[in-house]
Amino acid sequence: MGSVTTKQHPNGLDYIDVDTPLCKARIFLQGAQIDTFIPVGKKPLLWVSDANDYQVGTSIRGGIPVCWPWFGQSSTADFPQHGFARTRVWTLESVNMFDDTVEIKLTLPITTSDKHFWPHNTKVEMLFRLSETLSVSITNTNQGDYTVSLTQALHSYFPVNDIHQLTASGFHGANYIEFAEGPFEQLSNNVNFTCETDRVYTQLKQTQMLETTDGIIEVSRDNSHSAVLWNPWIDKSKRLSRFKDDDYLSMVCLEAANVLDDKVTLAPNQSHTLTTHIRWR
Repeated sequence: MGSVTTKQHPNGLDYIDVDTPLCKARIFLQGAQIDTFIPVGKKPLLWVSDANDYQVGTSIRGGIPVCWPWFGQSSTADFPQHGFARTRVWTLESVNMFDDTVEIKLTLPITTSDKHFWPHNTKVEMLFRLSETLSVSITNTNQGDYTVSLTQALHSYFPVNDIHQLTASGFHGANYIEFAEGPFEQLSNNVNFTCETDRVYTQLKQTQMLETTDGIIEVSRDNSHSAVLWNPWIDKSKRLSRFKDDDYLSMVCLEAANVLDDKVTLAPNQSHTLTTHIRWR
Protein backbone atom coordinates (compact mmCIF):
# COMPACT_ATOMS: atom_id res chain seq x y z
CA MET A 1 0.00 0.00 0.00
CA GLY A 2 2.93 2.36 0.53
CA SER A 3 3.41 5.11 3.08
CA VAL A 4 2.59 8.76 3.72
CA THR A 5 4.71 10.38 6.43
CA THR A 6 5.44 13.90 7.67
CA LYS A 7 9.11 14.85 7.67
CA GLN A 8 11.22 17.96 8.07
CA HIS A 9 13.75 19.43 5.66
CA PRO A 10 17.15 20.24 7.25
CA ASN A 11 16.30 23.95 6.90
CA GLY A 12 13.13 23.53 8.96
CA LEU A 13 10.33 23.19 6.38
CA ASP A 14 7.82 20.44 7.11
CA TYR A 15 6.75 18.25 4.20
CA ILE A 16 4.67 15.20 3.39
CA ASP A 17 6.59 12.29 1.91
CA VAL A 18 4.59 9.93 -0.33
CA ASP A 19 5.93 6.53 -1.36
CA THR A 20 3.47 4.11 -2.99
CA PRO A 21 3.63 1.34 -5.61
CA LEU A 22 2.58 3.95 -8.19
CA CYS A 23 4.59 7.07 -7.36
CA LYS A 24 6.90 9.04 -5.11
CA ALA A 25 6.11 12.63 -4.14
CA ARG A 26 6.93 15.44 -1.74
CA ILE A 27 4.50 18.18 -0.67
CA PHE A 28 5.62 21.06 1.54
CA LEU A 29 3.15 22.49 4.05
CA GLN A 30 4.59 25.93 3.33
CA GLY A 31 2.72 27.07 0.27
CA ALA A 32 0.90 23.71 -0.10
CA GLN A 33 3.57 23.20 -2.73
CA ILE A 34 4.41 19.89 -4.36
CA ASP A 35 7.97 19.93 -5.69
CA THR A 36 8.44 16.24 -6.52
CA PHE A 37 6.24 13.78 -8.40
CA ILE A 38 7.77 10.67 -9.95
CA PRO A 39 5.56 7.91 -11.36
CA VAL A 40 7.19 4.53 -10.72
CA GLY A 41 9.31 3.43 -13.66
CA LYS A 42 9.16 6.87 -15.30
CA LYS A 43 11.00 10.17 -15.16
CA PRO A 44 9.96 13.07 -12.88
CA LEU A 45 6.92 15.05 -14.04
CA LEU A 46 7.88 18.24 -12.20
CA TRP A 47 10.97 20.42 -12.51
CA VAL A 48 12.66 22.14 -9.59
CA SER A 49 15.79 24.30 -9.59
CA ASP A 50 18.98 23.14 -7.90
CA ALA A 51 19.41 26.75 -6.75
CA ASN A 52 16.62 26.44 -4.17
CA ASP A 53 17.62 26.97 -0.54
CA TYR A 54 14.32 25.79 1.02
CA GLN A 55 14.18 28.58 3.55
CA VAL A 56 11.24 29.39 5.81
CA GLY A 57 9.25 32.25 4.27
CA THR A 58 10.72 31.79 0.78
CA SER A 59 8.78 30.10 -2.00
CA ILE A 60 10.30 27.17 -3.88
CA ARG A 61 11.35 27.73 -7.50
CA GLY A 62 9.75 24.76 -9.24
CA GLY A 63 7.10 22.15 -8.66
CA ILE A 64 3.66 23.78 -8.43
CA PRO A 65 3.58 27.06 -6.47
CA VAL A 66 0.06 28.26 -5.62
CA CYS A 67 -0.73 31.79 -6.83
CA TRP A 68 -3.65 33.05 -4.70
CA PRO A 69 -5.74 35.21 -4.30
CA TRP A 70 -4.29 37.05 -7.26
CA PHE A 71 -2.03 36.13 -10.13
CA GLY A 72 0.87 38.43 -11.02
CA GLN A 73 1.11 41.90 -9.57
CA SER A 74 -1.68 43.14 -7.31
CA SER A 75 -3.44 46.37 -8.14
CA THR A 76 -2.41 47.51 -4.65
CA ALA A 77 1.16 48.76 -4.35
CA ASP A 78 3.58 46.70 -2.22
CA PHE A 79 1.32 43.63 -2.08
CA PRO A 80 3.33 40.44 -2.77
CA GLN A 81 3.49 39.18 -6.34
CA HIS A 82 1.19 36.18 -6.95
CA GLY A 83 -0.50 36.61 -3.57
CA PHE A 84 0.52 35.40 -0.13
CA ALA A 85 -0.59 31.74 -0.08
CA ARG A 86 2.70 30.38 -1.46
CA THR A 87 4.68 31.45 1.61
CA ARG A 88 2.11 30.57 4.30
CA VAL A 89 2.08 27.30 6.23
CA TRP A 90 -1.02 25.31 5.36
CA THR A 91 -2.78 22.83 7.65
CA LEU A 92 -2.84 19.11 6.86
CA GLU A 93 -6.51 18.12 7.12
CA SER A 94 -6.62 14.54 5.88
CA VAL A 95 -4.78 11.69 4.17
CA ASN A 96 -6.71 8.90 2.44
CA MET A 97 -5.29 5.93 0.58
CA PHE A 98 -7.21 3.49 -1.62
CA ASP A 99 -6.06 1.14 -4.39
CA ASP A 100 -2.54 2.62 -4.22
CA THR A 101 -3.97 6.12 -4.82
CA VAL A 102 -3.33 8.82 -2.19
CA GLU A 103 -5.51 11.87 -1.56
CA ILE A 104 -4.08 14.64 0.64
CA LYS A 105 -6.10 17.69 1.68
CA LEU A 106 -4.62 20.94 3.01
CA THR A 107 -6.37 24.13 4.12
CA LEU A 108 -5.07 27.69 4.38
CA PRO A 109 -5.49 29.47 7.72
CA ILE A 110 -6.21 33.17 7.10
CA THR A 111 -4.39 35.07 9.87
CA THR A 112 -5.11 38.55 11.13
CA SER A 113 -2.14 39.90 9.17
CA ASP A 114 -3.35 38.11 6.01
CA LYS A 115 -6.64 39.99 6.24
CA HIS A 116 -4.69 43.12 5.34
CA PHE A 117 -4.33 41.53 1.89
CA TRP A 118 -7.58 39.56 1.80
CA PRO A 119 -10.35 40.89 4.10
CA HIS A 120 -12.93 38.38 2.84
CA ASN A 121 -14.42 35.30 4.49
CA THR A 122 -13.33 32.51 2.18
CA LYS A 123 -12.25 28.91 2.76
CA VAL A 124 -9.36 27.66 0.63
CA GLU A 125 -8.48 23.99 0.21
CA MET A 126 -5.84 22.14 -1.77
CA LEU A 127 -6.39 18.51 -2.79
CA PHE A 128 -3.61 16.34 -4.19
CA ARG A 129 -4.54 13.07 -5.87
CA LEU A 130 -1.47 10.97 -6.53
CA SER A 131 -1.31 7.72 -8.49
CA GLU A 132 0.47 7.11 -11.79
CA THR A 133 -0.89 10.57 -12.65
CA LEU A 134 -1.04 13.78 -10.62
CA SER A 135 -4.14 15.90 -10.05
CA VAL A 136 -3.94 19.11 -8.03
CA SER A 137 -7.04 21.12 -7.10
CA ILE A 138 -7.67 24.40 -5.34
CA THR A 139 -11.20 25.01 -4.04
CA ASN A 140 -12.49 28.42 -2.97
CA THR A 141 -15.70 28.72 -0.94
CA ASN A 142 -17.26 32.09 -0.21
CA GLN A 143 -18.42 31.94 3.42
CA GLY A 144 -19.30 35.64 3.54
CA ASP A 145 -22.50 37.50 2.79
CA TYR A 146 -21.35 39.37 -0.34
CA THR A 147 -19.81 38.45 -3.70
CA VAL A 148 -16.02 38.17 -4.00
CA SER A 149 -13.73 37.87 -7.03
CA LEU A 150 -10.19 36.50 -7.32
CA THR A 151 -7.58 35.32 -9.79
CA GLN A 152 -5.36 32.29 -9.26
CA ALA A 153 -2.96 29.84 -10.88
CA LEU A 154 -1.30 26.51 -10.26
CA HIS A 155 2.15 27.60 -11.43
CA SER A 156 3.36 24.23 -12.78
CA TYR A 157 7.02 23.78 -13.80
CA PHE A 158 7.81 20.92 -16.19
CA PRO A 159 11.12 19.29 -17.18
CA VAL A 160 11.90 19.56 -20.89
CA ASN A 161 15.57 18.52 -21.15
CA ASP A 162 16.25 20.98 -24.01
CA ILE A 163 13.99 24.00 -24.50
CA HIS A 164 15.15 24.32 -28.13
CA GLN A 165 13.62 20.91 -28.90
CA LEU A 166 10.33 21.44 -27.04
CA THR A 167 7.04 21.73 -28.90
CA ALA A 168 4.01 22.80 -26.88
CA SER A 169 0.76 21.98 -28.68
CA GLY A 170 -2.98 22.45 -28.25
CA PHE A 171 -3.14 26.24 -28.57
CA HIS A 172 -4.96 26.80 -31.87
CA GLY A 173 -7.91 29.16 -31.64
CA ALA A 174 -6.97 30.70 -28.30
CA ASN A 175 -6.10 34.34 -27.66
CA TYR A 176 -3.11 35.52 -25.68
CA ILE A 177 -1.58 38.60 -24.14
CA GLU A 178 2.20 38.86 -23.95
CA PHE A 179 4.30 41.62 -22.36
CA ALA A 180 1.13 43.71 -21.88
CA GLU A 181 0.35 43.60 -25.61
CA GLY A 182 -2.57 41.94 -27.35
CA PRO A 183 -4.80 40.07 -27.38
CA PHE A 184 -3.36 38.13 -30.30
CA GLU A 185 -5.06 35.17 -31.94
CA GLN A 186 -3.11 31.91 -31.86
CA LEU A 187 -3.20 30.80 -35.51
CA SER A 188 -1.00 27.71 -35.20
CA ASN A 189 -1.51 24.74 -32.91
CA ASN A 190 2.13 24.63 -31.77
CA VAL A 191 4.46 26.92 -29.84
CA ASN A 192 8.25 26.60 -30.06
CA PHE A 193 10.76 28.57 -28.01
CA THR A 194 13.48 30.85 -29.36
CA CYS A 195 13.20 33.78 -26.91
CA GLU A 196 11.51 34.82 -23.67
CA THR A 197 7.90 33.61 -23.69
CA ASP A 198 5.30 34.91 -21.24
CA ARG A 199 1.84 34.33 -22.68
CA VAL A 200 -1.43 34.55 -20.79
CA TYR A 201 -3.93 32.51 -22.81
CA THR A 202 -7.71 32.79 -22.73
CA GLN A 203 -10.42 30.80 -24.52
CA LEU A 204 -8.00 27.89 -24.40
CA LYS A 205 -8.89 24.24 -24.96
CA GLN A 206 -8.78 22.00 -21.90
CA THR A 207 -5.73 19.90 -22.87
CA GLN A 208 -2.22 20.76 -24.06
CA MET A 209 0.84 18.61 -24.79
CA LEU A 210 4.50 19.21 -24.05
CA GLU A 211 6.45 17.18 -26.59
CA THR A 212 9.91 16.73 -25.06
CA THR A 213 12.87 14.56 -25.98
CA ASP A 214 11.96 12.33 -23.02
CA GLY A 215 8.34 11.85 -24.05
CA ILE A 216 5.02 13.69 -24.11
CA ILE A 217 3.58 15.33 -21.00
CA GLU A 218 -0.18 15.81 -21.10
CA VAL A 219 -1.50 18.79 -19.12
CA SER A 220 -5.25 19.32 -18.78
CA ARG A 221 -7.50 21.59 -16.70
CA ASP A 222 -10.96 21.63 -15.14
CA ASN A 223 -12.98 24.82 -14.57
CA SER A 224 -10.41 26.90 -16.40
CA HIS A 225 -10.34 28.55 -19.80
CA SER A 226 -7.05 30.36 -19.20
CA ALA A 227 -3.44 29.30 -18.77
CA VAL A 228 0.05 30.78 -18.69
CA LEU A 229 2.95 29.58 -20.86
CA TRP A 230 6.33 30.84 -19.62
CA ASN A 231 10.05 30.48 -20.14
CA PRO A 232 12.33 33.34 -18.98
CA TRP A 233 15.08 32.70 -21.55
CA ILE A 234 18.60 34.09 -21.15
CA ASP A 235 18.47 37.65 -19.79
CA LYS A 236 15.62 37.23 -17.32
CA SER A 237 17.13 34.01 -15.97
CA LYS A 238 20.04 36.06 -14.66
CA ARG A 239 17.65 38.25 -12.64
CA LEU A 240 15.50 35.54 -11.09
CA SER A 241 16.00 34.39 -7.51
CA ARG A 242 16.65 30.69 -6.78
CA PHE A 243 17.25 30.11 -10.48
CA LYS A 244 20.53 29.28 -12.22
CA ASP A 245 21.54 31.20 -15.33
CA ASP A 246 21.05 28.14 -17.53
CA ASP A 247 17.91 26.75 -15.87
CA TYR A 248 15.78 28.12 -18.69
CA LEU A 249 17.16 25.35 -20.90
CA SER A 250 15.52 22.58 -18.88
CA MET A 251 12.09 23.92 -17.85
CA VAL A 252 8.85 25.41 -19.03
CA CYS A 253 5.76 26.55 -17.13
CA LEU A 254 2.26 25.70 -18.29
CA GLU A 255 -0.07 26.93 -15.57
CA ALA A 256 -3.74 26.15 -15.06
CA ALA A 257 -5.32 29.48 -14.24
CA ASN A 258 -8.37 31.64 -13.68
CA VAL A 259 -7.20 35.04 -14.91
CA LEU A 260 -8.44 38.02 -16.93
CA ASP A 261 -12.02 37.35 -18.10
CA ASP A 262 -11.73 33.85 -16.60
CA LYS A 263 -11.45 35.17 -13.03
CA VAL A 264 -13.46 33.48 -10.27
CA THR A 265 -16.51 35.32 -8.96
CA LEU A 266 -18.30 33.70 -6.01
CA ALA A 267 -21.70 34.56 -4.60
CA PRO A 268 -22.27 33.81 -0.89
CA ASN A 269 -21.97 30.07 -0.16
CA GLN A 270 -20.72 29.36 -3.68
CA SER A 271 -17.62 27.23 -4.39
CA HIS A 272 -15.24 26.87 -7.32
CA THR A 273 -12.58 24.21 -7.93
CA LEU A 274 -9.65 24.68 -10.32
CA THR A 275 -7.83 21.43 -11.18
CA THR A 276 -4.78 20.53 -13.20
CA HIS A 277 -4.12 16.94 -14.33
CA ILE A 278 -0.61 15.90 -15.34
CA ARG A 279 0.69 12.63 -16.80
CA TRP A 280 3.18 11.05 -19.14
CA ARG A 281 1.44 9.82 -22.29
